Parts: sequence; C-alpha cells; structure tokens
Amino acid sequence: MDDRERRRSLGLKRGLWLALVGALAAIAYAGRIGGGKPPEDALFQYETAISGIVLYLILLGVAVALGSGLPLREFFALRRPASWPRALGLALGGYVGIFLGAGLLLQLLDAGDEQGLTPDGWDSSKAGAYAANFVAIALVGPVVEELLYRGAGMSLFGALGAVPAVAITSLAFGLAHGLVLALAALVLFGVVTALLRLRTNSVYPCMLVHCAFNATSLVVAVAA
Repeated sequence: MDDRERRRSLGLKRGLWLALVGALAAIAYAGRIGGGKPPEDALFQYETAISGIVLYLILLGVAVALGSGLPLREFFALRRPASWPRALGLALGGYVGIFLGAGLLLQLLDAGDEQGLTPDGWDSSKAGAYAANFVAIALVGPVVEELLYRGAGMSLFGALGAVPAVAITSLAFGLAHGLVLALAALVLFGVVTALLRLRTNSVYPCMLVHCAFNATSLVVAVAA
C-alpha cells in the first residue's frame, strides 16, 4: 500500500469511527429525551447486564473491524508501558484527579443524579443481578470503551496532533453517555484518560482507571 492509499484508508477509518461514535451519541440523547432516566432498580435486573454486555460486544466487534488491515495491538495500544511503576503512579494520579475534578463539576452543576443509574440502597435479595451489572459496568464496559476511544480513537487521530486527538476522543466519549449537565465531567474523564494514554503509550492504565472509577461508584452507591 503506497502513501496515497494509506492516507485514503486512514481517512475512511476516521470517518467510520466518527460515524460510529456520532450514532452512539444520537441514540443516547434520543433515548434520554424519549424515555428519561432508567428504572431505579435497573442495576438489580439481569436484563440490564445482559443487554449492556451484548451492546459492548457489538461495539468491540465494530472497533476490531475498523482496525482491519492494521496491527491490532498497535491500533488499540495493547502494549506494556515502558515502566509499570510509573504507569501505575500516573494512573493513580489520574484516578484521584478524575474523582476530585469530576466530583466538583457534578456538584457545581447539580448533575450528580442526572444519569439515574445507580440505586439508592442495597437489596440483598437481588445480589446476583447487581453482581452481573457490576461485571458489565466495572469491567466489560470500561475495557471496550477504552479500546474504542483511547485505543482506536487516539490511534486514528493521533497523526493530527495530541491536542486534536485528545479533544475529539474526549468529546465523543462524553457525548456517548447522552447527558447534558454531566457532560463537562465526562469530557474531563476523557481528557485525563487520553493524556494517560499519551504519557504511557498504552491503553492498559486507562482501563485500570476506568474500571476502578466505575467500580468505586457502584460500591459507594449501595454502601451509603
């Protein structure tokens, strides 16, 4: 493949990636406008976990298809950081920064309960369903989202420069959640994890931060 064909292929993949994340955002906002918040007991239902995991697997399949013809490990940044101690230190700093920064934004904008997904308390009779949703939200979801945004997205737009790549992927990540008041906090999350991807040259620390953040949110929701 010569340079012209390579540039054409990259441009096509960028367009398809933008179409995918744009469709996710449109579906999310349409669902929010049409249906409002999910049921209060959504995370105590197996159906929520199953539908979520199925959707994430579909997204993963599409992301892999986007990387066709490219070395997938490079495309998704599935490489070890040069130094795991340094990467873990940066990940911890990113985790703390997200909690403080996003928490402040959510408080200032009164957007803490906009998503309406986390329950108000614990229901021991539905522990199995909550555990299934925990796997979907704190493991499967973060891994797939990081591969899609910080993996594929940063690889596709990285040639444009760090600032455009971080801005595009972070905004797309925020919009995909279909929220308005909490959008700034979600974009901040995307910026921090995108910078972590740049600093470590790996998507693994981003996954760790995302999984830890979601897991903490789910535990705090039922422990409070």
